[in-house]
Amino acid sequence: MSLKIKLLCVTLSLAMLAPAWLGATGLTLLVALVPLMMISASYSDSARDWWRMAGWAALTFVLWNAATIWWVWIAAPIGPITATIFSTFWNLVGFMLYHYTSKRASQGLAYTLLAATWVATEYLYTSAEVLSFPWLTLGNGFSGDVWAVQWYEFTGVLGGSLWVVASNIVIFEAVVRRGAWRVARAAAVVVVPIVVSLVMYWSYEPAAKSVEVSVLQPNVDCYEEKFSGSYEAQTENILSLLAEVPAESRVAVLPETALPERLDDDEPLGGVFVSELDSVVKASHPATMFVTGATTIKQYGVQSKPTLTARAGWGGYYDVFNSAVAINGDGDANLHHKMRLVIGVESMPFTGFLDKFVDLGGITGQLGRNDKAAVFEKSGVKFGPAICYEGIYGDCFARFVREGADVMLVMSNDGWWGNTPGHRRLFDYCRLRAVECRRAIARSANTGVSGFITARGDVVGRMNWDERGVLTEAVEVREGKTVYVAYGDWVGRMALLVTLLGVLYYSAYRVKRKNHLV
Repeated sequence: MSLKIKLLCVTLSLAMLAPAWLGATGLTLLVALVPLMMISASYSDSARDWWRMAGWAALTFVLWNAATIWWVWIAAPIGPITATIFSTFWNLVGFMLYHYTSKRASQGLAYTLLAATWVATEYLYTSAEVLSFPWLTLGNGFSGDVWAVQWYEFTGVLGGSLWVVASNIVIFEAVVRRGAWRVARAAAVVVVPIVVSLVMYWSYEPAAKSVEVSVLQPNVDCYEEKFSGSYEAQTENILSLLAEVPAESRVAVLPETALPERLDDDEPLGGVFVSELDSVVKASHPATMFVTGATTIKQYGVQSKPTLTARAGWGGYYDVFNSAVAINGDGDANLHHKMRLVIGVESMPFTGFLDKFVDLGGITGQLGRNDKAAVFEKSGVKFGPAICYEGIYGDCFARFVREGADVMLVMSNDGWWGNTPGHRRLFDYCRLRAVECRRAIARSANTGVSGFITARGDVVGRMNWDERGVLTEAVEVREGKTVYVAYGDWVGRMALLVTLLGVLYYSAYRVKRKNHLV
């Protein structure tokens, strides 16, 4: 294979990998790895050719990252660089293990390791606490094609990743080996999941019960107004939006860190503006629960560090939390701490280094966190208050449903990246979460995309970038748990097991082959 052909293959793979994250369909992913597999097939089993293949694969994955997450640079220049390094590394683990085994063992084993290892590494990257940015998980690529992946309620997005890799394998086989049955097999692997999904999509029945929910989009500039603007202007902005909320709304949602004051974590409703807001809500909207993002601070008053995330100050130690606060709720819980933190901004793996390059103008440094999903309640309905990054992680999002959430709320602050694909994909990922958990979602963003998503993943109302206002919708209330909610990322765990067994089998195969030759 000539250099020009290899460059063409890389270009074709990039052209089919990137569109799903730029607003187009994710169906191109089903053939995106085929050109790379063709380059792999052209090389021998020598160590030199292994490194050559690694170079072409790395080039493809780096360009894929550059084409799809460049917008992170606007807020954190080191962000896309770090994410590209780790994402490319995990992608190379799966692909290069396939390349290696395909030259030394059966194709069936090589294909099995490609599918299992790719999904397993996505699972590991998603599960990591220190360095995790699973933006380019292959299954996320169908966030604009929810009609094709309704079966995510059983598998989650990792099931979508498995579908993508399997489709690439059978299509590659059909192209290079030909044969009617190989073509038929490829068609079945591609089409059958879509047909199953379409049947589920059109047979879906909304829940009989619904609740009125309002989402507020303040449209405050993140850099010039949000954290350095006038306190009075921000409070007036919130109060004027609240006045537009219909009296029949049972819940009104404001975005992440919407309150212009920091609250006492032990008494979050005791702040100056929160107390005023509580009075206004009870006077004008007594039947409405107001859910908002806020910064809360927990002071420990001890001289020894009580938690790994605690900071020194105020005569002792304290933790800073990115929180959700419920005002005028009916349940016991009125505070939720964000569980999944933004790497390099809220969670600092290399404190003292990354924080020199990252400044989003808000709460930076290592924030406190916990693993408990709080659930707020109003008028007999339970609401899960997910905060921004928690909408990217399916298993984290599902924790709210495991705790009994009937409706999901998402609070976000998407203005850091400007009018780029970033905030649009964040909204679209919520469509996948809706399908996985079969819960309707009401999403409030500071600016970006606010709106409503049904439990089928359909968007029924939205406010786009640079809009200010209030949207109200009757949101369906659903109970019960999907298979995904019950078992989480079981596809990823199974992929880890199959990878381990596949590597052990290959090792035994090579030992047996060597002994036979001797």
